[in-house]
Amino acid sequence: MGKLSGVRVVDLSVFLPGPAMTMMMADQGAEVWKVETAGGDPARAMEPMEAGQSVWFRNLNRGKKSIVLDLKSEEGKARLWQLIDEADVFVEGFRPGVMTRLGFDYAAVSARNPRIIYCSISAFGQTGEMAHHPAHDMAVQALAGFLSVNDGPDGTPVVPGVPSADMAAGLTALSATLMALIGRERTGKGDYIDCAMFDAMLPWCAHIAGSAIAGGPSPRSASQRSLGGAAFYQVYATADDRHVVLGGREEKFIINLLTALDRADLIAVANRPAGEQGELIAFLRATFASKTQSEWIDWFADKDVAFSPVLDFAEALAQPHVAERGLLVEHDGAHQIGPAIRYAGESWSPASAPPLGSDC
Repeated sequence: MGKLSGVRVVDLSVFLPGPAMTMMMADQGAEVWKVETAGGDPARAMEPMEAGQSVWFRNLNRGKKSIVLDLKSEEGKARLWQLIDEADVFVEGFRPGVMTRLGFDYAAVSARNPRIIYCSISAFGQTGEMAHHPAHDMAVQALAGFLSVNDGPDGTPVVPGVPSADMAAGLTALSATLMALIGRERTGKGDYIDCAMFDAMLPWCAHIAGSAIAGGPSPRSASQRSLGGAAFYQVYATADDRHVVLGGREEKFIINLLTALDRADLIAVANRPAGEQGELIAFLRATFASKTQSEWIDWFADKDVAFSPVLDFAEALAQPHVAERGLLVEHDGAHQIGPAIRYAGESWSPASAPPLGSDC
């Protein structure tokens, strides 16, 4: 029995934000109905495949039920209304206006089921001049300012490695939905959630964009503590063309490392403002280039320093820590990333494989 056992969810979303949100609900026992069109969620076809399914799709849709409906047909509309009548949560990820044209906007759905929590996930929200602008994750990150600091040494923005806007929206939508469910316990009434990827991203910049938030200039990576201007929050190449990072600027880490390297004279440089630590960065670059990544891992083993090797995903997932925490699970002949949400005294295993979609 999960924390959300008895909660019924109707999910019309595809790709990443909505499916990630409802998968976290399914992991906790919610009954999630994934409503798909005849072609199915496009993620079903995304390679690579394992055990006959997309790894992407499996890791975002486990434990759900699927039903294929033509929402332009009377039969399809009638079946969706049946699901809505029994639902606690309704999730959709279409462009603003689509659900109104289909006849399943919040006004119509809440009139039929006043207790429902209706969550719309979109790029820029349901209102405003950007509401109908098409965008996926990277475009949202670009317009939210984040891509400007996702740059290389020459200041040129690069494609982000993490779909932050997608995942921020999924997490925000989940939080908002759970809050609304708690609120419904007091009021008996449902609610409407307008969750925008753009809106969900903005709070993530509070620690780096303070000057811009306050009406001043935008941050530049080379002069920011967390973006490349500080020696102890930096990426360094090793002798074997791999990389390591220093990921903590606390005084104790600075003292520990520079003392061990017989360069205590550089401690004062580490305490200069970001962007003024070039001498120390240059020293550390030359130092790290003198040994292989493996040699540095061994060297740091007995040092109290926030140090890590840069691993690829295969290496990261093969770490003993992942096995110890049960973060990668093999089930039904396929691998799945375990949930980050854990509760004391409770174990987790996939409730079921994602729907096969043979009728999609």
